[in-house]
Formats: sequence, C-alpha cells, structure tokens
Amino acid sequence: MSGVAVLGAGAFGTALAVALAARGPVALWARDAAALVARRQSPRLPGVALPPEVAPTGALDRALAGVDTVLLAVPMQALGGFLAGSGAALDGRSLVGCMKGLDLTTGAGPSAMIAAACPRATVAVLTGPSFAADIARGLPTALTLACADAAAGERLQHALSTPALRLYRTADVAGAEIGGALKNVVAIAAGLATGAGLGESARAALITRGHAEISRLALALGARAETLAGLAGLGDLILTCTSPRSRNFAHGLALAEGRPTDHRMTVEGVATAGALVPLAARLGVEMPLAATVAEVCAGRLDVAAAAARLLARPLRAE
Repeated sequence: MSGVAVLGAGAFGTALAVALAARGPVALWARDAAALVARRQSPRLPGVALPPEVAPTGALDRALAGVDTVLLAVPMQALGGFLAGSGAALDGRSLVGCMKGLDLTTGAGPSAMIAAACPRATVAVLTGPSFAADIARGLPTALTLACADAAAGERLQHALSTPALRLYRTADVAGAEIGGALKNVVAIAAGLATGAGLGESARAALITRGHAEISRLALALGARAETLAGLAGLGDLILTCTSPRSRNFAHGLALAEGRPTDHRMTVEGVATAGALVPLAARLGVEMPLAATVAEVCAGRLDVAAAAARLLARPLRAE
C-alpha cells in the first residue's frame, strides 16, 4: 500500500490535505462530503480551493483504499467514538493523530487511545504552532512529528514534509502531546486576561507560569524538558496565547468581555482543562492556573475572582 488519507475535514484536516497534495493524491474523508465534492472548497477555509489531487469522499473504505498513512484529524473529544466504530479498518497502518487535547472521560492523550484501538498500527502525533489557514495557503510552517519508533518517525517525517511544511521529529510522544494539549488551556487564560483588561504584563506572566505548569505535568508523565522548550511546547504556546485567531484565546476573550462564545468552534482547551484537574491530582502535580481556567469555563468562578485567587497565592521561589 501507499498513499495518504486525511480523516476529518475540519479546518486543520482540510489544510493538511491541501498542503500534502503537493506530494501527490490525498483522500479527504468527511462525514458530509457532498458540499466538498460539489464546490471543491471548505466553508472552514474561505478562499482556499481543493487542488485536483485532493479527493473528498464520505465513504471511509474508499478513503482508505490503497493507503498506508492516515492522518486522524477528528476533534479530540470525538476520537474515542470514531475509533470504536472504525478502529478495525485503521489497524495495521501508520496512524498520525492531528488533534490536541486530553479525553475528558479517561484523561488519555490521542496516541494512547489510537494504540489501544489499533494495536498493530504505528502511532505518531503531529503537533506544533500552526493555523490551518496558513498551512492551506502554503505559508511556511514548522511542526513536530512525535513517534516512539525512530525508523517509522523518520519515514513519516519525509513522507509528510513539503517545501512549506517542515516537520521536526522526536521520540518524545508524551512531551509533544502534553505541550499541544495544555497550551490551549493557557491560551484561554491569556484571552481572559486580555478581555479583562489586565494588561500585557499579566499576559506575559500567565504564559510563563503556564509553561511552568505544562512542564511539571509533562515531566511527571515521563516527557523530556527539551520537548517543552521546542515547537510542540513553547512554540505552540506563544502562537495560541498571542493571536486572536486562536480559538482558545478567542474563547477566553469572549468570556471575559461577557460576549456569547461561538459554539460552532471546537475549543479543545475547555474539555482539556476539565480533564487536567483529576489527572494532576492523581500525579500530585500542582497546576493552579489550569484549575482556575477549568472553574471559569464551568461557570463556577468569574474572571475578577480568578485573578484575585491567583494573585493571593503564597509567595515562592520561581
């Protein structure tokens, strides 16, 4: 088998399919593919036409025909259900998780869920600082490809890199996943601080202390510190905490300004914050910022009380 399929035609999945079309044919699976087939354009990526090499389809068996590398781009909280129904069809291939977050029910990251459902598969994770629109338009983007199998990781790195999409590889799957998941929680905090008018200095402090929390949890899960200082950690954190194009930042901003949030958007940081609280408690890792974001998102704490609570914490060494 050869070829690539992208399962999930949201903004990120579609953007990856468009980028990878530079290397050859790409199957793009969508639950409702009729509009993609008819218009050759995704409503999630206005102004970006699907290249001829991208073949959208609503039939999973057709998308997987002759394909050995599959990029899973379904939302994190939908991954478990998707794997329960389709894991048997995916097993034995190279499966690359392209979602960021932790499962709200189990606290697991995407690689563990994929491996459990597809025990014969080679599992990898693609993460890092990226906006779908930038990737789709061919703007330079660098991502991290994490795979515990070094030889498979190198093969996937070469298979999925393009002139504009540069992949760096690592064997530290835990670090890549935690960095990609938790940066969304910190981005909500940055949006809350910005919307509340707390200033740029406060946002810088939140990003820095958020990175410390991410690193503490990642190291407790066996990750390497250098991964959190790279694209999957610091790079992704900077992007999502400083741009209004970040869905998580925009969600925090809307909450702080008292505006309705856009329920059409997948805001993974909300579910991840909820999943983090029991996970951190189980590991004995202190994560006050993430816990506070979880309470604000659940409506149990307002922004002013959240800021007061964080500022009232005991003074300590950095």
